[in-house]
Formats: sequence, C-alpha cells, structure tokens
Amino acid sequence: MAIRELDSTPSLATLYPKALLGGVLHKPSGDSLPDTELVRTGVVVDPAHLAAYNTVCGFRLSDELPATYPHMLAFPLQMALMTEPGFPFPLLGMVHVANRITQHRALRLSEPLTVRVRAENLRPHEKGRQFDVVSEAWAGDHLVWVDVSTYLRRGAGSGSSRREQLAPPTPDAIWRVPADIGRRYAEVSGDRNPIHLHPLTARLFGFPRAIAHGMWTKAHALAAFEGRLPEAFTVDVRFKQPVLLPAKAGFTSWSVGDGWAFELWSKAKPHLEGTISSL
Repeated sequence: MAIRELDSTPSLATLYPKALLGGVLHKPSGDSLPDTELVRTGVVVDPAHLAAYNTVCGFRLSDELPATYPHMLAFPLQMALMTEPGFPFPLLGMVHVANRITQHRALRLSEPLTVRVRAENLRPHEKGRQFDVVSEAWAGDHLVWVDVSTYLRRGAGSGSSRREQLAPPTPDAIWRVPADIGRRYAEVSGDRNPIHLHPLTARLFGFPRAIAHGMWTKAHALAAFEGRLPEAFTVDVRFKQPVLLPAKAGFTSWSVGDGWAFELWSKAKPHLEGTISSL
C-alpha cells in the first residue's frame, strides 16, 4: 500500500466543490479501490471545537473525547481520498449505510494523534456495491481508535432480500430534532452535504426535506449512555431510513450481555439500530 503523508489537513471548502463537480464529470474507473493510505501526524484537538461538538451532539463538556469525536479529525482525509481521480465512484450519491467505532482506551484533549485513512473491502450489495473507509487514530505507537464507515454505491446488485416489517418498540425517550440540526452539525463537522442543509437543496437530491446526518444520530444516541460506558468498547450502528427534519423520534435501549442495544424510530420507520459492547 502506498502511504502518503499530508503536510496539512485537507480543506473541506475545496473538497466539496470537487465532489460536486466529480458527480457530474466522473466516469467509472474500474472495480478496484485505490491502494493508498492518507496519513496526517501531529493532529491536536481544538478545545473550542470539541466544546461545540459536545453541545450539538448532547455530550457533557469534558476534556475526554467522545468516541464519535475523532471521526471529525478523520473526515477531511476521508473526503480527500474519495475525491481523488482514481477513486472508482463519485462521492455524490454514495450512501453511508453503517459505521463501527472501536475505542481501545479513552482519548484526552491534550494528546496529539496520528490519523490514517484507507479504503478497502469492495464487495457486492443487494442494491449495488459497498466498501469500507477505515480510519485510525494512533497515540505514539499505540492504536487507540478505529472507525469503519461502510458506503453503498447504488446500481446493479446481488439480488434483493425481503425483511419482516416490525412494529416500533415502546420508546424510552422522545427525541425532538430541530429543523436546523443539519446546519448546526455541519458547522462543527464540516460535512456540508446539501441534503442536510435546507429543504430546497435536499429536494434537488430526491429528499422532501433536509435530513439529519447519520453521524449526528449516532453521536446523540451514544450521548444517552454517557457515564455508563467502559473505557474500551465498540459502538456499531446501521443507518436505516433518513431522519427528515424537523422530526420527533422514539429512542429505545436495552441491556444485551455486557453491553446494550438501541434503536431510533419515527412512527413505523426505523432510522438507526446499534449495539455497544465492551472489549
């Protein structure tokens, strides 16, 4: 694998126009993912940014990073990788279908990190093809955090599966998700995909209203377990139906072994299902 170390964090302000242009001009470039890993060393968390992230997602203010926060550090590298000319799919139109984060130990605000990002495991999906973008955070020589984001490129797939329609569970809590949460999360995450920002821009991509970021729903769900989480754990989610903004959704959690399972529903639509398990 070719290792490419970056001198600075990629600019999302530059990458988003590149992604939009790529959605128009991109031509399929094969069936293989680039054999490249992007690396950024000496990454330090900005305390003001962490505070803003915690506020938007519902975490308490602390110098300990929520397990979902390092995704903010990896996201510019993910964007840079997926907008390179050799990437086989345009970023526009890809669907984030799952995310698994493993925290090997708690991360602190003060420690510098090395962030590494690569794409791997291109494979069939019933609705097209899917692949993983793997992000890692290292503290010195120690791997402390791993994020596996699974993306779907819709197209000719491997077949269809029929799923039983289940009734939503009785919620433990009701989320009232404001209409501007997409814009607020975009401010801290840099993820300014038009589908999250305004009803008009969302309609251009086939959504009746703006939708919440999947990683915001995951972070907000994880915040519900604050104070009960072990130092080392995995939180694994599958993104189902999008959360149309504004929204009222029911959140349910229950114990499973040494961890938990949780779901988010609106009426009869499942939005999120996930598990938390100790290492």
